[in-house]
Amino acid sequence: MRQQLRQILYEILESSENRNLYRLADDIIIPCLILINVAAFIVSTSPSLSPEHKSLLEKIEIVASLVFTIEYVLRLWVCTVDRRYSHPLWGRLRYAMTPLSLIDLVSILPFYALLLFPNLSFVNLIRLLRLLRLLKMSRYSESFRTLGAVLYAKKEELFATAFAVFILLIFASSVMYFVEYEAHPEAFGSIPDAMWWGVVTLTTVGYGDIYPITPLGKFLGAILAFLGIGIFALPAGIIASGFSEEVQRKKQEKNTANLDLSANCQSVQMLGEVEVSFEEQQRAIALHVESSSELMKMCVQTAKQKLGSDFENEQILRDLAIHLYNDAVRKFQL
Repeated sequence: MRQQLRQILYEILESSENRNLYRLADDIIIPCLILINVAAFIVSTSPSLSPEHKSLLEKIEIVASLVFTIEYVLRLWVCTVDRRYSHPLWGRLRYAMTPLSLIDLVSILPFYALLLFPNLSFVNLIRLLRLLRLLKMSRYSESFRTLGAVLYAKKEELFATAFAVFILLIFASSVMYFVEYEAHPEAFGSIPDAMWWGVVTLTTVGYGDIYPITPLGKFLGAILAFLGIGIFALPAGIIASGFSEEVQRKKQEKNTANLDLSANCQSVQMLGEVEVSFEEQQRAIALHVESSSELMKMCVQTAKQKLGSDFENEQILRDLAIHLYNDAVRKFQL
């Protein structure tokens, strides 16, 4: 009974199926609760909230945290159904260290940390961790999973692009520091100060708080701005191509699955037809062999009457059997 309950809960929590009411409820309730909780956190930062509204937002946080805690505990309990985590202790520890399980844990830690230590100096940082609950949506959203798959598949290209941007940033900031230091020491007093200008210029944001004033500095700044447009367009192109490849791959997998299902149905149908035709063929062969055997008996009896004891030669019987076999093969095209 206990194992059966664990199996049922595992299927509800770990799989999605629109035809199952409990799985559908899990796929709807938890994402909605995540969105409500994050919205409540955002609204709670407003200084104009009334005490009644603050109390309501706190109740939403308590309910959401308790539900997420129960969900996390249930996932740890039922994870042993999966063969990868079948060990009662080490299997659960291994499951607890998976990325999605860590996200579940981090999403409930702020509530208990503030409950146990309300006077922590970094309360705002802990409260900010509540936004990580949005990452829980990756369990229920195909878009999140697709984004994660794309980033993982294109990690090498994205890393190469980020490294190229980093090298360009250091080089441009260093050159700009030596060009602008004497004329504009307040803005370009060091290479780290110049790197802030490089980041703003490369990303084409252009805050305008730091800018070159020498002709050479302006010329270099213009070149870097043009390079920034091209450099930062590369990650967008890489991710876009990754999305296209991932969508095509999923379509191909879906089409392949449909083709396999259709092929299996056709195979079952053809197998049924083959079984029927095979049975009919077997019956026909049996009738032919039976009639041929009767004919052979008559031939053997006639031969015995004419040949007497000379017919006891095994070679003659073997030849008759071979003749009967060849006749059946030729008739039924075996």
